[in-house]
Parts: sequence; structure tokens; C-alpha cells
Amino acid sequence: MRVAIVHRVQPGEKPNLDELRELCLTAGYEVVYELIQRRYPHPKYNIGPGKLAELKDAVKKLNIEKVIFENDIKTVQEYNLAKALGIPVMSRVQLILEIFSLHASSKEAKLQIKLAELKYELSRAREKVRLAKMGEQPGFHGLGAYEADVYYNEINRRIHTLTKKLASIKKRRDLFRLRREKYGNSYNIARWLY
Repeated sequence: MRVAIVHRVQPGEKPNLDELRELCLTAGYEVVYELIQRRYPHPKYNIGPGKLAELKDAVKKLNIEKVIFENDIKTVQEYNLAKALGIPVMSRVQLILEIFSLHASSKEAKLQIKLAELKYELSRAREKVRLAKMGEQPGFHGLGAYEADVYYNEINRRIHTLTKKLASIKKRRDLFRLRREKYGNSYNIARWLY
């Protein structure tokens, strides 16, 4: 997948896209465009409108499929950028979670990564629903919950379920460790033979 990487730095800071470029390669992305801007964060897009126009032009010309920011971007900025560019936008944190997800091998590791993703999503859930439903209001006579609350509660439920599964795996692992200490490796060999 062809991506653009963006780093907005405060005036006086030194930009560095080397690590983000390496993370993109690890995730299987091809970095085809890099953008650096020195300014304070723009409230709507994180980068200024001029750099946004430059990025939009690059997206069209270079067939870029995703934009990855070195900076942590707010939910509203991610939404505005994705809407303006017409492609997905993600932050470095989301990229790192994606890399861990790609390389997780054990069931426990996969559950831990999913839990981290949900906790990250939970912090952004209400704002995402608000932005998606912009302009809509629940009916005056409606008895149901706001969609943001439903989405937020669903994420909380999934977090609770994953936490219980991880606790169960940890308990089983601790039990096997105790048995191994008590009976030695013969317990493991016997367990696998039957």
C-alpha cells in the first residue's frame, strides 16, 4: 500500500521521519511521499491549509492510499483530514498497534493487542460518533440511548470480555508453571502424550 508520512513540528524543533519510515516498512507500506511542516497545530487539520492542499495534490498524483502522521492527531482532525483527502488517515500509535497485530503469534498476544486497540478506540469513541452523526439529533420523543453511548458501552463490554479471557489465560499459565515446578518436565511430556 502506498502511503504518505507527515510530521508537523513546533517552531524550533527538529523534524525526524526516519523512525516512522522504518515503522511503515515493517507494516508493509511503501512510503512514496513525505511532508514536514513547522508550525503550531492547526485546530482543524493539525497541519495548515496550505500544506493540506499540497498533501491533497500529492494524494491524487501519486495514488496514495493512506496518510500516516508522526504526531498524535485528535479525532476531529483525523475525521477532517480523511474527509478532505478522501483516504484513511492514522497516527503513529495506530501504526504501532497495527504492526503488533501483524506480528502477534500467541493467542494471549493477540488478545492483548486487541485490548490495547479497544482502549485506544474508547478514548476516541464519543467524538467519532459525534462527528459521524453531525447534524442529526435523536427524536424529541425517542426513548433510546444516544448512539455514542451505545458504541461506548459496546467497546467497554468488549474490553471487559477480553480482560476476563486474558485473566483466564494467565491463571492457566500460572497453574502450568506451578505444576512444572512441582513435577518437573515429565508432567508436560505426559500431558502432550495423551
